Amino acid sequence: MIGIYDYTVILTYVSLLTSVSGIFCICSGHPRWAIACLAISGLLDAFDGKVARTKKDRTETGKAFGVQLDSLCDIVCFGVLPAVICYYLGMHTLIGMAILALYVLAGLIRLAWFNVTAGSQPPRPDGKKYYQGLPITSIAVILPVFYAIGTLAPGIFLLGLPIVMLLTGLLFVLRFRFPKPTNKELFLLIGFVALVILYILACHLWGVDTPWHWVLRLARRK
Repeated sequence: MIGIYDYTVILTYVSLLTSVSGIFCICSGHPRWAIACLAISGLLDAFDGKVARTKKDRTETGKAFGVQLDSLCDIVCFGVLPAVICYYLGMHTLIGMAILALYVLAGLIRLAWFNVTAGSQPPRPDGKKYYQGLPITSIAVILPVFYAIGTLAPGIFLLGLPIVMLLTGLLFVLRFRFPKPTNKELFLLIGFVALVILYILACHLWGVDTPWHWVLRLARRK
């Protein structure tokens, strides 16, 4: 078979399968599970590179395959999946769909640019590491947090979602330095997102209204 199937790419494969499951969930009317799948994909992406670098005898072909695989996976996990979620959460007007299309396009451009420039950035004298622009994986934090806020103020969520997605897409391609999190910061961020997901699922158990319920009500009125 063509491809690579060792442990260095397993997390990436699982991340993609999780995001495809998220697309199925949102299309079936289960936004909470779709949001959870998005967050899980972000968690897996945070560690796939670290796992891959533990293999000391990776070939150049293996390294190049990993870079391409990661980007192809990211456009589905953090480009297409969030766009589908937002479409089903109310961004199905002409303007909303245009914003989501631009969001996916910005994510694609960012990932292609990263592939071209990977490894060409000289190290900084202060030793700090930065991203150029906002990493596309940040949507795995932004959207779940904003969705959780929507359980408290669904009206604000429906009005603010297009703005959030437009700004996030623009930040993907704007040239500015975004500091890479340290291991400690990364674990704190993962813990925070985990709490957000637990809160969303708890809202499901308690029967709390979410933005999805408001979308359904508006659809019925029409």
